[in-house]
Amino acid sequence: MYINNYYIKMQDDKMRSLQLIKAFGEVVKELRSTRTDLSINKFADAYDISRGNLSKIESGKGECKLVTLWKIAEALGIPLSELILALETKLGKDFKLIDE
Repeated sequence: MYINNYYIKMQDDKMRSLQLIKAFGEVVKELRSTRTDLSINKFADAYDISRGNLSKIESGKGECKLVTLWKIAEALGIPLSELILALETKLGKDFKLIDE
């Protein structure tokens, strides 16, 4: 029984992580489009962000480092906290990665 519950918990944790990654990508893409009107390639080139990495982030297929998060926020002309707030808003106040 423990093994089944553990497996279910791991699957649930993975699904929430994927939901977070996908939502972050959507937020970045939306903000890039509305705030800069630059294509993904022009945005990445202008702000020294890897095009491939940015593409993976926006498509919800890649995680990013704190440095990249900070660069994206600066390139969007917003503080990192505002980028995170946009993500929190998109996910909803009840979203949690860790079960309590």
